[in-house]
Amino acid sequence: MFERFAASFALARSSWQVLRLDKQLVIFPVLSGLGCLLVLLSFAVPFIAQPQWLDFLDNANGVQPPPWVYAVLFAYYFCNYFVIIFCNAALISCALIRFNGGTPTLADGFGAAASRLPQILAWALVSATVGVLLKVIESVNEKAGAVVSWLLGTAWTVITYFVVPVLVVEKVGPFEAIQRSVAILRKTWGEALVGRMGIGFFVFLLLLPGIALAVVGVLLLLAVPVAGIAVLLLTGVYFLVWMAVGSALNGIFLSALYQYAANGEVPSGFDRSTMEHAFEPKS
Repeated sequence: MFERFAASFALARSSWQVLRLDKQLVIFPVLSGLGCLLVLLSFAVPFIAQPQWLDFLDNANGVQPPPWVYAVLFAYYFCNYFVIIFCNAALISCALIRFNGGTPTLADGFGAAASRLPQILAWALVSATVGVLLKVIESVNEKAGAVVSWLLGTAWTVITYFVVPVLVVEKVGPFEAIQRSVAILRKTWGEALVGRMGIGFFVFLLLLPGIALAVVGVLLLLAVPVAGIAVLLLTGVYFLVWMAVGSALNGIFLSALYQYAANGEVPSGFDRSTMEHAFEPKS
């Protein structure tokens, strides 16, 4: 297990090197976050204007919300998933261009995502449907429903792990993409989903300077308030950058795994022996 973790951490470092070469890849998670924020605000405005509507969202008293609530929830999920999937598809497209010796631009990424618009819309539709169904299950019973919803949601996340790269490269429909995602997992990973711990640990290490900066800011706030506020504002900026970098690294990491798992091709900038060792099939 330790050797596999060390190998996956080496892949995380390789992903970092790719990001250093193509720093503009961070723009895609930033745009995704801004897009999701705009979607949230657009759906929140009616509830702010009519606060009594919020009562329908709270089923703590056992009262099931009316159908229109689920319709609004579906629309929100659909718009949100569309933004996320579109930006992820653009990022993955750029990463794959880099892996194959090219020099990607933002226009390349957005162009590739736009060319897959039917697939992205279809996958956003499926994702929104699943999201609403999980919410319905959760609303049936406050405790048991939440547990069942979490378990099903986790399983869904695992089996659809490779769906977006499949949509980008293979241009198939959502259900075929799910089948391909499951097939890739069975073929190459086996138990090696644990390999994602490497990228998670690497991203955690990037968080540590931000935590240290936050501590310094709090201490300064007690002694020199103006300086403390300035440092805390800087800390907030660091955390926003950290989230964007972490998301970009995960996208690069996923792209590398897909290229190796689907085609047996080691991405440019990654070591073949490390890739094979980290994601060898379970015996």
